[in-house]
Amino acid sequence: MTDTIALIGAGAMGGAIGARLVATGTRLTVFDLDPAKVAPLVALGATAAASAAEAARHAAAVILSLNAPHIVRAAVFGPAGVAEGAAPGTLVIDMSSIDPQATRALAADAAAMGLSWVDSPLSGGIPKAATGELTLMQGGAPAAVAAAQGILAKVASNQTRMGGPGAGQTTKLINQVLCGLGFLAVAEATALAEAAGVEVAMIPQALRGGRADSAILQEYMPRFAARDYRRTGRIDNMVKDLNGAADLARLTHTPMPLTALCAEIHRMLTAAGLGGEDQAALMEFFKGPQKERFE
Repeated sequence: MTDTIALIGAGAMGGAIGARLVATGTRLTVFDLDPAKVAPLVALGATAAASAAEAARHAAAVILSLNAPHIVRAAVFGPAGVAEGAAPGTLVIDMSSIDPQATRALAADAAAMGLSWVDSPLSGGIPKAATGELTLMQGGAPAAVAAAQGILAKVASNQTRMGGPGAGQTTKLINQVLCGLGFLAVAEATALAEAAGVEVAMIPQALRGGRADSAILQEYMPRFAARDYRRTGRIDNMVKDLNGAADLARLTHTPMPLTALCAEIHRMLTAAGLGGEDQAALMEFFKGPQKERFE
């Protein structure tokens, strides 16, 4: 066993996590089905692997950054997957955002093969990964989570064990409910401010420190106003997460009318071809005829 860390999945988020790990001195081996996504990390000093099994073969831990439960399962348990190459006792840290029930099944299957599993979804996106300030919510056995926290300290400033397997993913769904509603509220408020002739650029400063203040207000109201749609996340990923929250709500008999509306608006934008755009593109929902402005 070495001090090498394997990364499976080098998309936008995985790439940002990998770049931060390499920049802070981690020996990183990377695999992605798309070699073009691996190349930037290799240029920074990472090593490319031909398969997930090869990446895991000499790794002390394996980080997953993937998009859906079936992809995670294939990457770990499929042909040439992590389980094929990893030594017994290897720690698998799943930083994907997937549903809690699937996570519990994955963790149980990993345990049956002698692997340790921690679900560690994130909040903060690409900007916070770049500065090592991600927020991580984690599920798993205490010792496994403690080991994961040591590895992920280079990319995160806030890590919290929420309970056993799946608890991190459950907390991430709650995070996404708050974020989805927050993005939509700030977009709607931006539209109202524009229509009423208020200087939108001054609102974040005017509300700083008050009850309406938030990281989303400070970061996204200027982006909404500027129609700055540079991607740090995706609307269709928010749809996935809000659908997961809806599934959990049905399972727990929890009414969530605001979340349902928020999800529907995100689905409308996805149907209109904006699923791959950043949350800033929520402003397209409020696009309409120029309104008469008030003095």
